[in-house]
Amino acid sequence: MNETVDAVVVGSGAGGGVVASLLARAGMKTVIMEMGEWTSQQSDSENFLAGQRSCILTQGPGRDGSYTKAWQKWDNGRNNVVVPNSAAVVGGGTVTYGAMAWRYMKEDFRLKSTYGEVEGGELYDWPISYDDLEPYYERAEYEIGVSGDNTGNPFAAPRKKPFPMPAFPYTKQDLLVRDAVLKLGLHPFMCPALRNSVPYNGRPACLHQRSCVGYACPIDAKNGSANTVIPKALKTGNCELRTNAMVSRILTDGSGKATGVEWFDADRGRHVTLAKVIVLAAASTGTARILLLSKSAKHPNGFSNSNNLVGAYSHGHWYVEATGYMDESLYTSDGPGVGVAINDFTHHIDGLVGGGTLHTDFSWLPYQFANGKVRGWGIAHKREVREKFGRLVRVCGPIEEIPMRDGRCVLDDKKRDYFGIPLVSSLGTPRCPNDAKIAFFMAQQAARILEAMGAKEVTQPRRESYLRQSSIGSAGGQHQCGTCRMGNDPATSVADSWGRLHEADNVYVADGALQPNMGAFNPVLTIMACAYRVGDGIVNQWRHGK
Repeated sequence: MNETVDAVVVGSGAGGGVVASLLARAGMKTVIMEMGEWTSQQSDSENFLAGQRSCILTQGPGRDGSYTKAWQKWDNGRNNVVVPNSAAVVGGGTVTYGAMAWRYMKEDFRLKSTYGEVEGGELYDWPISYDDLEPYYERAEYEIGVSGDNTGNPFAAPRKKPFPMPAFPYTKQDLLVRDAVLKLGLHPFMCPALRNSVPYNGRPACLHQRSCVGYACPIDAKNGSANTVIPKALKTGNCELRTNAMVSRILTDGSGKATGVEWFDADRGRHVTLAKVIVLAAASTGTARILLLSKSAKHPNGFSNSNNLVGAYSHGHWYVEATGYMDESLYTSDGPGVGVAINDFTHHIDGLVGGGTLHTDFSWLPYQFANGKVRGWGIAHKREVREKFGRLVRVCGPIEEIPMRDGRCVLDDKKRDYFGIPLVSSLGTPRCPNDAKIAFFMAQQAARILEAMGAKEVTQPRRESYLRQSSIGSAGGQHQCGTCRMGNDPATSVADSWGRLHEADNVYVADGALQPNMGAFNPVLTIMACAYRVGDGIVNQWRHGK
Protein backbone atom coordinates (compact mmCIF):
# COMPACT_ATOMS: atom_id res chain seq x y z
CA MET A 1 0.00 0.00 0.00
CA ASN A 2 1.31 3.41 -0.93
CA GLU A 3 1.94 5.92 1.86
CA THR A 4 0.60 9.49 1.76
CA VAL A 5 2.23 12.53 3.36
CA ASP A 6 1.80 16.29 3.16
CA ALA A 7 5.17 16.96 1.54
CA VAL A 8 8.10 15.14 -0.02
CA VAL A 9 11.43 16.97 -0.19
CA VAL A 10 13.96 15.39 -2.56
CA GLY A 11 17.47 16.07 -1.29
CA SER A 12 18.79 17.11 2.12
CA GLY A 13 21.43 19.64 1.10
CA ALA A 14 21.50 23.42 1.31
CA GLY A 15 18.03 23.91 -0.17
CA GLY A 16 16.22 20.72 0.83
CA GLY A 17 17.22 20.86 4.48
CA VAL A 18 16.00 24.45 4.85
CA VAL A 19 12.62 23.84 3.18
CA ALA A 20 11.97 20.60 5.07
CA SER A 21 12.64 22.38 8.36
CA LEU A 22 10.16 25.15 7.58
CA LEU A 23 7.44 22.73 6.47
CA ALA A 24 7.85 20.46 9.49
CA ARG A 25 7.85 23.38 11.90
CA ALA A 26 4.61 24.56 10.29
CA GLY A 27 2.98 21.23 11.05
CA MET A 28 3.22 19.57 7.64
CA LYS A 29 3.98 15.83 7.65
CA THR A 30 7.18 15.83 5.63
CA VAL A 31 9.51 13.14 4.27
CA ILE A 32 13.03 13.97 3.12
CA MET A 33 14.30 11.59 0.44
CA GLU A 34 18.11 11.41 0.58
CA MET A 35 20.10 9.12 -1.72
CA GLY A 36 22.97 8.88 0.78
CA GLU A 37 23.37 8.22 4.49
CA TRP A 38 24.52 10.01 7.62
CA THR A 39 28.29 10.38 7.63
CA SER A 40 30.59 10.53 10.63
CA GLN A 41 32.43 13.79 11.19
CA GLN A 42 35.57 11.69 11.59
CA SER A 43 35.26 9.90 8.24
CA ASP A 44 38.40 10.36 6.14
CA SER A 45 39.22 13.64 7.88
CA GLU A 46 42.94 12.84 7.87
CA ASN A 47 43.09 10.76 4.68
CA PHE A 48 44.70 13.17 2.23
CA LEU A 49 43.95 10.82 -0.68
CA ALA A 50 40.22 10.57 0.03
CA GLY A 51 39.06 14.17 -0.10
CA GLN A 52 36.36 15.49 -2.35
CA ARG A 53 38.89 17.81 -3.99
CA SER A 54 41.25 14.93 -4.76
CA CYS A 55 38.71 13.68 -7.25
CA ILE A 56 41.27 11.85 -9.38
CA LEU A 57 41.18 9.16 -6.71
CA THR A 58 37.84 9.56 -4.95
CA GLN A 59 34.58 11.47 -5.13
CA GLY A 60 33.85 12.26 -1.50
CA PRO A 61 31.44 10.54 0.91
CA GLY A 62 28.63 8.59 -0.69
CA ARG A 63 26.15 5.76 -0.46
CA ASP A 64 26.93 3.01 2.07
CA GLY A 65 30.19 4.70 2.98
CA SER A 66 31.54 4.18 -0.54
CA TYR A 67 32.37 6.98 -2.91
CA THR A 68 29.74 8.76 -4.96
CA LYS A 69 28.49 6.70 -7.88
CA ALA A 70 28.69 8.28 -11.31
CA TRP A 71 25.40 9.30 -12.85
CA GLN A 72 26.44 11.92 -15.37
CA LYS A 73 28.62 11.87 -18.42
CA TRP A 74 30.29 14.60 -20.44
CA ASP A 75 29.25 14.44 -24.07
CA ASN A 76 32.60 15.37 -25.59
CA GLY A 77 32.81 12.72 -28.28
CA ARG A 78 34.81 10.37 -26.06
CA ASN A 79 31.86 9.29 -23.94
CA ASN A 80 33.66 10.07 -20.70
CA VAL A 81 31.87 9.82 -17.39
CA VAL A 82 31.77 12.90 -15.18
CA VAL A 83 31.03 12.24 -11.54
CA PRO A 84 29.18 14.92 -9.53
CA ASN A 85 31.75 16.56 -7.27
CA SER A 86 29.47 16.77 -4.27
CA ALA A 87 28.95 14.56 -1.24
CA ALA A 88 26.05 12.10 -1.51
CA VAL A 89 25.21 12.12 2.19
CA VAL A 90 22.73 13.70 4.58
CA GLY A 91 23.47 17.40 4.23
CA GLY A 92 24.73 16.99 0.69
CA GLY A 93 27.53 19.31 -0.32
CA THR A 94 27.21 21.30 2.93
CA VAL A 95 29.08 18.49 4.70
CA THR A 96 32.26 18.81 2.68
CA TYR A 97 32.07 22.26 1.11
CA GLY A 98 34.52 25.07 1.62
CA ALA A 99 31.66 27.02 3.25
CA MET A 100 32.27 30.45 1.72
CA ALA A 101 29.10 32.39 2.50
CA TRP A 102 28.63 35.13 -0.07
CA ARG A 103 25.63 37.34 -0.66
CA TYR A 104 25.22 38.25 -4.32
CA MET A 105 25.45 41.92 -5.29
CA LYS A 106 22.47 43.96 -6.43
CA GLU A 107 23.71 43.87 -10.02
CA ASP A 108 23.67 40.06 -10.04
CA PHE A 109 19.87 40.12 -9.85
CA ARG A 110 19.64 42.66 -12.69
CA LEU A 111 22.24 41.68 -15.27
CA LYS A 112 20.19 42.70 -18.29
CA SER A 113 19.04 45.97 -16.74
CA THR A 114 22.60 46.75 -15.68
CA TYR A 115 24.44 45.87 -18.88
CA GLY A 116 21.86 45.70 -21.65
CA GLU A 117 22.82 43.27 -24.40
CA VAL A 118 26.11 41.40 -24.65
CA GLU A 119 27.57 40.04 -27.86
CA GLY A 120 27.15 36.28 -28.07
CA GLY A 121 25.43 36.06 -24.70
CA GLU A 122 22.00 36.02 -23.08
CA LEU A 123 21.52 38.30 -20.09
CA TYR A 124 18.48 37.92 -17.86
CA ASP A 125 16.94 39.68 -14.84
CA TRP A 126 15.76 37.69 -11.84
CA PRO A 127 12.06 38.05 -10.96
CA ILE A 128 13.16 39.12 -7.47
CA SER A 129 15.64 41.76 -6.34
CA TYR A 130 18.41 41.76 -3.76
CA ASP A 131 16.08 43.67 -1.45
CA ASP A 132 13.49 40.88 -1.74
CA LEU A 133 16.08 38.31 -0.71
CA GLU A 134 17.96 40.36 1.92
CA PRO A 135 15.82 39.25 4.91
CA TYR A 136 16.27 35.63 3.85
CA TYR A 137 20.04 36.08 3.58
CA GLU A 138 19.93 37.39 7.14
CA ARG A 139 17.81 34.47 8.28
CA ALA A 140 20.23 31.95 6.78
CA GLU A 141 23.24 33.69 8.31
CA TYR A 142 21.75 33.64 11.80
CA GLU A 143 19.96 30.28 11.83
CA ILE A 144 22.68 28.29 10.09
CA GLY A 145 25.62 30.41 11.21
CA VAL A 146 27.99 32.71 9.29
CA SER A 147 31.17 34.47 10.35
CA GLY A 148 32.36 37.58 8.56
CA ASP A 149 33.03 41.31 8.52
CA ASN A 150 32.48 43.66 5.59
CA THR A 151 34.75 46.32 7.03
CA GLY A 152 36.99 47.40 4.19
CA ASN A 153 34.62 46.19 1.46
CA PRO A 154 32.75 49.18 0.00
CA PHE A 155 31.27 47.01 -2.77
CA ALA A 156 29.20 44.68 -0.57
CA ALA A 157 25.43 44.82 -0.92
CA PRO A 158 23.76 46.60 2.01
CA ARG A 159 22.75 44.60 5.06
CA LYS A 160 20.47 45.43 7.99
CA LYS A 161 22.29 43.42 10.67
CA PRO A 162 25.96 42.58 11.20
CA PHE A 163 27.24 39.04 10.82
CA PRO A 164 26.31 36.83 13.77
CA MET A 165 29.96 35.82 14.28
CA PRO A 166 33.20 37.76 13.82
CA ALA A 167 35.46 37.08 10.87
CA PHE A 168 38.32 34.60 11.12
CA PRO A 169 41.73 36.00 12.10
CA TYR A 170 44.38 36.82 9.52
CA THR A 171 47.05 34.22 8.85
CA LYS A 172 50.64 35.08 7.93
CA GLN A 173 49.74 34.62 4.26
CA ASP A 174 46.60 36.74 4.63
CA LEU A 175 48.62 39.61 6.06
CA LEU A 176 51.04 39.53 3.14
CA VAL A 177 48.22 39.43 0.60
CA ARG A 178 46.33 42.19 2.42
CA ASP A 179 49.35 44.48 2.41
CA ALA A 180 49.95 43.84 -1.29
CA VAL A 181 46.31 44.54 -2.13
CA LEU A 182 46.39 47.79 -0.17
CA LYS A 183 49.59 48.76 -1.99
CA LEU A 184 47.67 48.42 -5.26
CA GLY A 185 44.88 50.68 -3.98
CA LEU A 186 42.35 47.84 -3.65
CA HIS A 187 40.01 46.92 -0.81
CA PRO A 188 40.79 43.71 1.12
CA PHE A 189 38.48 42.09 3.67
CA MET A 190 38.02 38.66 5.24
CA CYS A 191 35.86 36.19 3.34
CA PRO A 192 32.54 35.29 5.04
CA ALA A 193 32.15 31.63 6.01
CA LEU A 194 29.49 29.16 7.14
CA ARG A 195 31.91 28.14 9.84
CA ASN A 196 32.09 28.97 13.54
CA SER A 197 34.79 31.50 14.36
CA VAL A 198 33.54 31.36 17.96
CA PRO A 199 31.26 28.83 19.71
CA TYR A 200 27.79 29.20 18.19
CA ASN A 201 24.44 27.47 18.64
CA GLY A 202 25.88 24.89 21.01
CA ARG A 203 28.76 23.84 18.75
CA PRO A 204 32.47 24.69 19.08
CA ALA A 205 34.66 27.12 17.17
CA CYS A 206 36.75 25.99 14.21
CA LEU A 207 40.05 24.36 15.19
CA HIS A 208 41.71 25.41 11.90
CA GLN A 209 42.34 21.94 10.52
CA ARG A 210 44.05 22.08 7.13
CA SER A 211 41.99 19.22 5.67
CA CYS A 212 38.75 21.20 5.73
CA VAL A 213 37.37 21.71 2.25
CA GLY A 214 36.44 18.33 0.80
CA TYR A 215 36.04 16.73 4.22
CA ALA A 216 33.47 16.56 6.99
CA CYS A 217 34.41 18.65 10.03
CA PRO A 218 35.74 16.43 12.84
CA ILE A 219 34.38 18.72 15.58
CA ASP A 220 31.14 19.87 13.88
CA ALA A 221 32.20 23.52 13.49
CA LYS A 222 31.28 23.72 9.81
CA ASN A 223 27.65 24.78 9.41
CA GLY A 224 25.40 22.98 6.95
CA SER A 225 21.92 21.56 6.80
CA ALA A 226 22.83 18.27 8.55
CA ASN A 227 23.76 19.92 11.85
CA THR A 228 21.40 22.92 11.88
CA VAL A 229 18.01 22.88 10.13
CA ILE A 230 17.52 19.13 9.67
CA PRO A 231 17.80 18.37 13.42
CA LYS A 232 15.18 21.08 14.00
CA ALA A 233 12.90 19.43 11.46
CA LEU A 234 13.30 15.99 13.03
CA LYS A 235 12.72 17.38 16.52
CA THR A 236 9.19 18.50 15.55
CA GLY A 237 8.03 14.92 15.06
CA ASN A 238 6.58 15.98 11.71
CA CYS A 239 9.61 15.05 9.60
CA GLU A 240 11.07 11.71 8.60
CA LEU A 241 14.51 11.55 7.00
CA ARG A 242 14.65 8.57 4.66
CA THR A 243 18.19 7.64 3.66
CA ASN A 244 19.26 5.41 0.75
CA ALA A 245 16.19 6.70 -1.11
CA MET A 246 16.87 7.41 -4.79
CA VAL A 247 13.98 9.34 -6.35
CA SER A 248 13.54 8.46 -10.02
CA ARG A 249 10.50 10.44 -11.15
CA ILE A 250 7.37 12.41 -10.29
CA LEU A 251 4.11 10.49 -10.59
CA THR A 252 0.97 12.08 -12.05
CA ASP A 253 -2.73 11.31 -12.34
CA GLY A 254 -4.81 11.24 -15.52
CA SER A 255 -5.06 15.02 -15.59
CA GLY A 256 -1.29 15.44 -15.40
CA LYS A 257 -1.27 16.70 -11.79
CA ALA A 258 1.65 15.58 -9.64
CA THR A 259 0.59 13.06 -7.01
CA GLY A 260 3.87 11.78 -5.54
CA VAL A 261 7.27 10.28 -6.32
CA GLU A 262 8.72 6.93 -7.26
CA TRP A 263 11.91 5.96 -5.44
CA PHE A 264 14.29 3.05 -4.98
CA ASP A 265 15.92 1.75 -1.80
CA ALA A 266 19.51 0.53 -1.52
CA ASP A 267 18.48 -2.95 -2.69
CA ARG A 268 16.79 -1.49 -5.79
CA GLY A 269 13.33 -2.10 -4.38
CA ARG A 270 10.73 0.21 -5.96
CA HIS A 271 8.45 2.33 -3.74
CA VAL A 272 5.81 5.02 -4.16
CA THR A 273 5.17 7.93 -1.80
CA LEU A 274 2.13 10.10 -2.46
CA ALA A 275 2.27 13.74 -1.42
CA LYS A 276 0.25 16.92 -1.70
CA VAL A 277 3.42 19.01 -2.19
CA ILE A 278 6.68 17.98 -3.85
CA VAL A 279 9.91 19.98 -3.44
CA LEU A 280 12.88 19.18 -5.67
CA ALA A 281 16.27 20.02 -4.15
CA ALA A 282 18.55 17.40 -5.71
CA ALA A 283 21.06 20.00 -7.02
CA SER A 284 20.65 21.70 -10.37
CA THR A 285 21.51 18.72 -12.55
CA GLY A 286 19.72 16.22 -10.31
CA THR A 287 16.50 18.23 -10.22
CA ALA A 288 16.51 18.62 -14.00
CA ARG A 289 17.11 14.90 -14.34
CA ILE A 290 14.04 14.02 -12.27
CA LEU A 291 11.81 16.38 -14.23
CA LEU A 292 13.08 15.06 -17.56
CA LEU A 293 12.50 11.48 -16.39
CA SER A 294 8.91 12.28 -15.37
CA LYS A 295 7.26 11.71 -18.74
CA SER A 296 3.60 10.88 -19.18
CA ALA A 297 0.81 11.32 -21.72
CA LYS A 298 0.26 14.86 -20.39
CA HIS A 299 3.99 15.55 -20.10
CA PRO A 300 5.66 13.88 -23.11
CA ASN A 301 8.72 16.12 -22.89
CA GLY A 302 9.19 15.68 -19.17
CA PHE A 303 7.28 17.22 -16.27
CA SER A 304 6.62 20.97 -16.60
CA ASN A 305 8.73 21.14 -19.74
CA SER A 306 6.42 22.21 -22.55
CA ASN A 307 8.76 25.15 -23.26
CA ASN A 308 11.83 22.83 -23.43
CA LEU A 309 13.69 24.86 -20.80
CA VAL A 310 14.15 22.16 -18.16
CA GLY A 311 17.87 21.48 -18.25
CA ALA A 312 18.65 24.60 -20.28
CA TYR A 313 21.00 27.41 -19.15
CA SER A 314 22.94 24.94 -17.04
CA HIS A 315 26.33 26.23 -15.98
CA GLY A 316 28.88 26.23 -13.23
CA HIS A 317 31.76 28.52 -12.32
CA TRP A 318 34.95 29.17 -14.26
CA TYR A 319 37.82 29.65 -11.80
CA VAL A 320 40.90 31.69 -12.65
CA GLU A 321 44.20 31.86 -10.82
CA ALA A 322 47.77 33.01 -10.55
CA THR A 323 50.40 31.28 -8.43
CA GLY A 324 53.80 32.23 -7.11
CA TYR A 325 56.40 31.31 -4.50
CA MET A 326 57.69 33.37 -1.59
CA ASP A 327 61.32 33.21 -0.47
CA GLU A 328 60.31 31.95 2.97
CA SER A 329 57.83 29.27 3.89
CA LEU A 330 54.35 30.43 4.91
CA TYR A 331 53.22 26.96 5.89
CA THR A 332 51.69 26.63 9.36
CA SER A 333 49.40 23.58 8.87
CA ASP A 334 46.48 25.84 9.80
CA GLY A 335 43.27 25.77 7.79
CA PRO A 336 40.86 26.32 6.29
CA GLY A 337 42.99 28.71 4.21
CA VAL A 338 40.62 31.06 2.40
CA GLY A 339 40.94 34.44 4.03
CA VAL A 340 41.55 37.76 2.29
CA ALA A 341 39.27 38.58 -0.65
CA ILE A 342 38.57 41.55 -2.93
CA ASN A 343 35.45 42.61 -4.85
CA ASP A 344 37.05 45.54 -6.68
CA PHE A 345 36.57 43.80 -10.05
CA THR A 346 33.18 42.16 -9.56
CA HIS A 347 31.18 44.63 -11.66
CA HIS A 348 31.54 47.75 -13.83
CA ILE A 349 34.81 46.97 -15.58
CA ASP A 350 35.17 49.11 -18.70
CA GLY A 351 34.09 47.18 -21.78
CA LEU A 352 33.15 44.00 -19.92
CA VAL A 353 30.00 42.47 -18.44
CA GLY A 354 30.28 41.34 -14.84
CA GLY A 355 33.65 40.44 -13.41
CA GLY A 356 35.09 38.18 -10.74
CA THR A 357 36.08 37.71 -7.13
CA LEU A 358 39.64 37.00 -5.99
CA HIS A 359 40.74 35.44 -2.71
CA THR A 360 43.46 33.34 -1.16
CA ASP A 361 42.99 29.62 -1.55
CA PHE A 362 42.12 26.77 0.79
CA SER A 363 45.08 25.04 2.40
CA TRP A 364 46.70 22.76 -0.12
CA LEU A 365 47.37 19.20 0.95
CA PRO A 366 50.67 17.60 -0.09
CA TYR A 367 49.08 15.30 -2.66
CA GLN A 368 47.26 18.17 -4.36
CA PHE A 369 50.47 20.17 -4.66
CA ALA A 370 52.58 17.25 -5.84
CA ASN A 371 50.00 16.27 -8.43
CA GLY A 372 49.03 19.73 -9.63
CA LYS A 373 52.14 21.92 -9.47
CA VAL A 374 55.22 19.70 -9.79
CA ARG A 375 56.16 17.84 -12.95
CA GLY A 376 58.41 14.84 -13.31
CA TRP A 377 59.03 11.87 -11.07
CA GLY A 378 61.52 10.36 -8.67
CA ILE A 379 64.10 12.15 -6.53
CA ALA A 380 63.90 15.47 -8.41
CA HIS A 381 60.12 15.52 -8.01
CA LYS A 382 60.36 14.86 -4.26
CA ARG A 383 63.02 17.53 -3.83
CA GLU A 384 60.89 20.15 -5.59
CA VAL A 385 57.84 19.27 -3.50
CA ARG A 386 59.91 19.55 -0.32
CA GLU A 387 61.43 22.88 -1.33
CA LYS A 388 58.33 24.59 -2.73
CA PHE A 389 55.28 23.24 -0.94
CA GLY A 390 55.34 25.65 1.99
CA ARG A 391 56.19 28.67 -0.18
CA LEU A 392 53.22 28.44 -2.58
CA VAL A 393 50.72 31.31 -2.74
CA ARG A 394 47.63 31.01 -4.95
CA VAL A 395 45.21 33.86 -5.61
CA CYS A 396 42.09 32.63 -7.37
CA GLY A 397 38.34 32.98 -7.71
CA PRO A 398 35.25 32.53 -9.88
CA ILE A 399 34.12 34.82 -12.67
CA GLU A 400 30.64 35.91 -13.73
CA GLU A 401 29.78 33.33 -16.38
CA ILE A 402 27.14 34.20 -18.96
CA PRO A 403 24.61 31.31 -19.14
CA MET A 404 23.63 30.04 -22.57
CA ARG A 405 20.38 28.32 -23.50
CA ASP A 406 22.12 25.47 -25.33
CA GLY A 407 24.32 24.60 -22.37
CA ARG A 408 21.94 22.00 -21.01
CA CYS A 409 21.37 18.64 -19.37
CA VAL A 410 19.60 15.96 -21.39
CA LEU A 411 18.86 12.29 -20.73
CA ASP A 412 20.98 9.52 -22.20
CA ASP A 413 18.85 6.42 -22.66
CA LYS A 414 21.88 4.37 -23.70
CA LYS A 415 23.62 4.67 -20.34
CA ARG A 416 22.02 3.96 -16.99
CA ASP A 417 23.03 4.11 -13.35
CA TYR A 418 23.00 1.49 -10.58
CA PHE A 419 19.20 1.70 -10.40
CA GLY A 420 18.63 1.47 -14.14
CA ILE A 421 17.83 5.18 -14.43
CA PRO A 422 19.13 7.02 -17.54
CA LEU A 423 22.24 9.11 -17.02
CA VAL A 424 22.45 12.81 -17.72
CA SER A 425 24.42 14.01 -20.71
CA SER A 426 25.94 17.47 -20.43
CA LEU A 427 25.79 19.26 -23.75
CA GLY A 428 28.25 22.08 -24.33
CA THR A 429 27.70 25.36 -26.14
CA PRO A 430 30.09 28.03 -27.44
CA ARG A 431 31.19 30.31 -24.62
CA CYS A 432 30.14 33.90 -24.59
CA PRO A 433 33.28 35.84 -25.69
CA ASN A 434 32.90 37.98 -22.58
CA ASP A 435 33.78 34.98 -20.38
CA ALA A 436 37.27 34.56 -21.82
CA LYS A 437 37.92 38.30 -21.59
CA ILE A 438 36.84 38.39 -17.93
CA ALA A 439 38.86 35.28 -17.12
CA PHE A 440 42.07 36.68 -18.58
CA PHE A 441 41.51 40.08 -16.95
CA MET A 442 41.00 38.52 -13.51
CA ALA A 443 44.05 36.28 -13.87
CA GLN A 444 46.09 39.40 -14.63
CA GLN A 445 44.83 41.03 -11.44
CA ALA A 446 45.73 37.93 -9.43
CA ALA A 447 49.24 38.02 -10.88
CA ARG A 448 49.56 41.74 -10.01
CA ILE A 449 48.77 40.94 -6.38
CA LEU A 450 51.40 38.20 -6.21
CA GLU A 451 54.02 40.45 -7.81
CA ALA A 452 53.19 43.20 -5.30
CA MET A 453 53.80 40.63 -2.54
CA GLY A 454 57.27 39.94 -3.90
CA ALA A 455 56.40 36.43 -5.07
CA LYS A 456 58.77 34.70 -7.52
CA GLU A 457 57.94 32.46 -10.48
CA VAL A 458 54.51 34.09 -10.82
CA THR A 459 52.52 32.15 -13.39
CA GLN A 460 49.07 32.47 -14.87
CA PRO A 461 47.42 30.79 -17.88
CA ARG A 462 48.21 32.60 -21.12
CA ARG A 463 45.51 34.63 -22.84
CA GLU A 464 45.40 32.11 -25.66
CA SER A 465 44.59 29.30 -23.23
CA TYR A 466 41.50 31.17 -22.06
CA LEU A 467 40.39 31.82 -25.61
CA ARG A 468 40.84 28.13 -26.45
CA GLN A 469 38.38 27.20 -23.69
CA SER A 470 35.61 28.09 -26.07
CA SER A 471 32.87 25.80 -24.84
CA ILE A 472 30.94 25.55 -21.63
CA GLY A 473 29.13 22.46 -20.41
CA SER A 474 26.62 21.67 -17.71
CA ALA A 475 28.42 21.37 -14.40
CA GLY A 476 28.17 18.41 -12.05
CA GLY A 477 30.22 20.09 -9.35
CA GLN A 478 29.46 22.04 -6.22
CA HIS A 479 28.66 25.22 -8.16
CA GLN A 480 25.81 24.36 -10.50
CA CYS A 481 22.70 26.30 -11.39
CA GLY A 482 20.19 27.40 -13.98
CA THR A 483 18.43 24.26 -15.20
CA CYS A 484 14.99 25.36 -13.92
CA ARG A 485 15.45 29.09 -13.77
CA MET A 486 12.85 31.30 -12.14
CA GLY A 487 11.03 34.11 -13.91
CA ASN A 488 7.71 35.86 -14.35
CA ASP A 489 7.16 34.72 -17.94
CA PRO A 490 6.32 30.99 -18.37
CA ALA A 491 7.64 31.19 -21.92
CA THR A 492 11.18 32.00 -20.77
CA SER A 493 11.42 30.29 -17.38
CA VAL A 494 10.49 27.06 -15.58
CA ALA A 495 9.45 28.31 -12.13
CA ASP A 496 7.94 31.47 -10.70
CA SER A 497 9.57 33.80 -8.20
CA TRP A 498 8.54 31.51 -5.30
CA GLY A 499 10.07 28.41 -6.86
CA ARG A 500 6.75 26.90 -7.94
CA LEU A 501 6.73 25.35 -11.40
CA HIS A 502 4.69 27.36 -13.87
CA GLU A 503 2.93 24.21 -15.07
CA ALA A 504 2.23 22.66 -11.66
CA ASP A 505 0.57 24.19 -8.62
CA ASN A 506 2.08 21.73 -6.11
CA VAL A 507 5.69 21.16 -7.30
CA TYR A 508 8.52 23.47 -6.23
CA VAL A 509 12.27 23.80 -6.81
CA ALA A 510 14.54 24.83 -3.94
CA ASP A 511 18.13 24.44 -5.10
CA GLY A 512 20.57 26.12 -7.47
CA ALA A 513 18.43 25.14 -10.46
CA LEU A 514 16.31 28.23 -9.72
CA GLN A 515 19.16 30.70 -10.11
CA PRO A 516 19.37 32.34 -13.55
CA ASN A 517 23.05 33.14 -12.88
CA MET A 518 25.56 32.85 -10.05
CA GLY A 519 27.47 36.09 -10.25
CA ALA A 520 31.10 35.78 -9.17
CA PHE A 521 30.33 34.11 -5.86
CA ASN A 522 29.94 30.66 -4.36
CA PRO A 523 26.17 30.09 -4.60
CA VAL A 524 25.37 28.21 -1.41
CA LEU A 525 24.20 31.08 0.81
CA THR A 526 21.92 32.27 -2.00
CA ILE A 527 20.56 28.72 -2.38
CA MET A 528 19.77 28.76 1.34
CA ALA A 529 18.20 32.22 1.20
CA CYS A 530 16.03 31.25 -1.79
CA ALA A 531 15.04 28.05 0.02
CA TYR A 532 13.87 30.04 3.05
CA ARG A 533 11.75 32.13 0.68
CA VAL A 534 10.39 29.05 -1.12
CA GLY A 535 9.56 27.42 2.21
CA ASP A 536 7.78 30.53 3.45
CA GLY A 537 5.74 30.60 0.25
CA ILE A 538 4.68 26.97 0.60
CA VAL A 539 3.71 27.40 4.26
CA ASN A 540 1.70 30.52 3.44
CA GLN A 541 -0.17 28.69 0.67
CA TRP A 542 -0.72 25.69 2.94
CA ARG A 543 -2.18 27.77 5.76
CA HIS A 544 -4.58 29.37 3.33
CA GLY A 545 -5.75 25.99 2.10
CA LYS A 546 -4.14 26.26 -1.35
